[in-house]
Order: sequence, then C-alpha cells, then structure tokens
Amino acid sequence: MPLRVASLVKRFGALTAVDGISLGLRSGECLGWLGPNGAGKSTLIRSIVGRVMPDSGSISVFGAPAGSTAARDVLGWIPQELALYARLTCSENLASFGRYHGLSGAALDQAVSRCLDWATLTDRAGELVKNLSGGMKRRLNMAAGMIHAPKLVLMDEPTVGVDPQSRNNIFEMIEKLRDEGMSIIYTTHYMEEAERLCDRIAIVDHGKVIALGTDAELVANAVGTRSQVIARFAAADDRVASWVAERGGRLVDGAAEFTVERPSEIAGLLDGASKAGFELIDVALHRPNLESVFLHLTGRALRE
Repeated sequence: MPLRVASLVKRFGALTAVDGISLGLRSGECLGWLGPNGAGKSTLIRSIVGRVMPDSGSISVFGAPAGSTAARDVLGWIPQELALYARLTCSENLASFGRYHGLSGAALDQAVSRCLDWATLTDRAGELVKNLSGGMKRRLNMAAGMIHAPKLVLMDEPTVGVDPQSRNNIFEMIEKLRDEGMSIIYTTHYMEEAERLCDRIAIVDHGKVIALGTDAELVANAVGTRSQVIARFAAADDRVASWVAERGGRLVDGAAEFTVERPSEIAGLLDGASKAGFELIDVALHRPNLESVFLHLTGRALRE
C-alpha cells in the first residue's frame, strides 16, 4: 500500500490539529482531502512528508516510516506555497531540485526535459521564473515536486490563486499522472476539483475524518438521492407558508423548499400552486452533490 496512516494525533498546545486519523491510500488512487481552513489537512500532509512529528500514531510510505530516506525517495511533495528560485530559469530550477534528489548527468537532463514537457513549459525552459505568469509558476512548482519520478505525490491545493485557464492546464497535468498510475493525495478547497479528479474523497473537520468514500457513496450515505426544489412566489404570505407546510416543505427567506425523489414530481407542485392561486416567479432543481454532503456533515461551506 503506498500510504498507511494509523491513529495519527498531532497537537499544537491546546489545539488538536489531527485527532486520531487512520486511512490508507490504494495503489494508483487519487484520494481527495477536503476540509475548511484549520481542519488539519496541511498538518497531515506535513506529517507524511516528515516536516511535522506526530504526538502518537504512525505513518508508512510504501512500508517505510515517514521522514526516512526510503520514504523521501519515493515521495513527491507539491506545497501550497511556491518554492522556486525567481532569478533562475525554469530549467535551472528543475536541475537544482533534481540535484537535491541525487540526480546528475544524463539522468538529470532527461528528468528536466520530462518535467518541462509534462508542465507544458518546454518553450519557456530558458525563461527566468520572475518573468513567468502565476499559472506558469504554479505548473513549474508542480514539476519541481515530480523531478525525481516519485511513486506517491502529495498535492496541497495546487490550483490556489490561478486563473480558470491555468487551473484547467493543471487538471490535465494531474489527469495524465492518474492515467500513468500515480498514487496521489490531493487537498483542495474546491468541490468541483475533487469531483473531477478524485477516486475517493475524505472529508475532515476538527482533525477527524468524518466521511470517506467515492463521490456517489458520500452523496448516497449522507443526503440520499432526493433532490431539492426551490420555488419563489410573488407573495410569500401566511397562505403560501401553510400550503408549503402541507406538502412537506418549508419557507426559508421567502423561498419554498421541497425535496423530491424524481424531477417529475415538480409538475405536481406547480399544478398545486396554480390551483391555489399563487403566482410563481421562479423554480429551480438542485440535485444532491458533494457540496450538499459537506453542508450536511459540517453545517458550513467548504471555504468558510
């Protein structure tokens, strides 16, 4: 197994950042790590890398203890913060990081060429990093973490602060790694990223894993298959509130909220509203998704 975390605990004074987390990463899997700021995501990542020493529990990377030479040799880390030399070129940056991992000669040259191609920066090989756009710097940062061809890579919010086009480029880079069988831990603040890239998703809150599974499993287990219908009427008075309650809904901030098993049930609600003489001005159907799961489990949005 590429990664095994067992009963991990890390405290910073009175704060318990990681509170008994256990999980395993399967070979060739991309495991999403979702949680709000302060949930313990980055502390876990830094513990796996060996930058943070846990108070109890254990971490093994392909059977080797976290922080050991054997673990570092097979582990790649792409931190949230850019870790680049602004006054060196793209090639010089990658060559420097390659040498840190013991590469030299032809092997180093091949690694630099491979990573530039993966990051679509071959045409910028001789450009100083300080002259690159934010998206290019982010891609080069990712390439630096992959220079030694690791078997497992930790990505800590790799799309933070980039524009939509750059984000899509990064998605394509990650999808290429997945196609090649790379094992990945991926932390993010964006639900759509986890839904697109991750095989399984762990939701963490207050240092604990509160849900783990595929996107579909999390939705089914947490909120089921029922969809939400939100209807707005010209007048949200007591008559409307009473009518909504009779049909199992509720009135929230002037909008009627119902849950339905099938979208076809909307027709019955609309027909009933019309017969009651209510003027409908808007109706929307919201199918359950990962955002619904997160709100249901934590009571707050991911970015809060």
